[in-house]
Amino acid sequence: MNATPAETTGPILRTLSGLRFSKGHGTGNDFVLVADPEGVRAIGADQAAALCDRHRGIGADGLIRAVPSRFLPEGRELLTEAPDAEWFMDYRNADGSLSEMCGNGVRVFVHFLRTEGLIDLPDGGSLTIGTRGGVKTVVRTGDGYAVDMGPWEFIFPGEASAKAMDSLVTADGLEVARPALSVSMGNPHTVVALAELSELTGTRLFTAPKVDPVPANGTNVEFVVPAEPLVHDGVGSVTMRVHERGVGETQSCGTGACAAAVAIRHWAGAEAPDAWRVHVPGGVVGVKFFAGPGGHEHVELSGPAVIVASGTLS
Repeated sequence: MNATPAETTGPILRTLSGLRFSKGHGTGNDFVLVADPEGVRAIGADQAAALCDRHRGIGADGLIRAVPSRFLPEGRELLTEAPDAEWFMDYRNADGSLSEMCGNGVRVFVHFLRTEGLIDLPDGGSLTIGTRGGVKTVVRTGDGYAVDMGPWEFIFPGEASAKAMDSLVTADGLEVARPALSVSMGNPHTVVALAELSELTGTRLFTAPKVDPVPANGTNVEFVVPAEPLVHDGVGSVTMRVHERGVGETQSCGTGACAAAVAIRHWAGAEAPDAWRVHVPGGVVGVKFFAGPGGHEHVELSGPAVIVASGTLS
């Protein structure tokens, strides 16, 4: 879906007249947030795209509707396995398309629930929420939040384990296609390692990179430069830029930061650390690997969440 045309944005936004909203971000990855505790304010693709339009709407990388899980089919299904997942993060990309979830968005979503008085979450307390990427557990950590993003997996597991690469990525500013590794964090990512920061800054992400083969539902593409040295005081460090499906380049991507750490750690070998700092244009997030239920390795994403404004659509 393309950006909402000028002649239709106004009429579409008028259908949302009186809607209360907030604007928030996690390391620059920004969202329009709407509370719908009664489950009566479904927001469609065209409406979400109009709200997220940076010139004629509020402007954001995505729209998050906070709705009780029982009001959505996906939410009711999750409640059968996680009865305490009372709240569901109904997330759409800036173009209005539905997305599985967003790591930065999860933190901002929980912070929004707190600021709206919809939950009580003390420092150190945890909250279970529903997303289209599954159930997520979020812990409040002082001025931020840590999210158990669940297990990671290779999208093309056989090829990745054998070759460490599974696709080629072509992008403006890079002279030749680069090998990449595709990782699922509940949503798809394709990670490209670059040698120098100059390559990273010279890569132009105004248009979507081309990925071959591309995962079935498209993919987010991360371009990553490992630090030199890669590990300091037991913590790995990388710098990343990302082009998100349905959005374009964003200041940060939580699931993308996790995928970048997965790929660089995989390439670095058995001695690579479990704790990582991922530097994005909007700040720094933490990524940590730990043993989860059933022997599956999980990924924790940590970082800040900020609400910057609230208002009502005229």
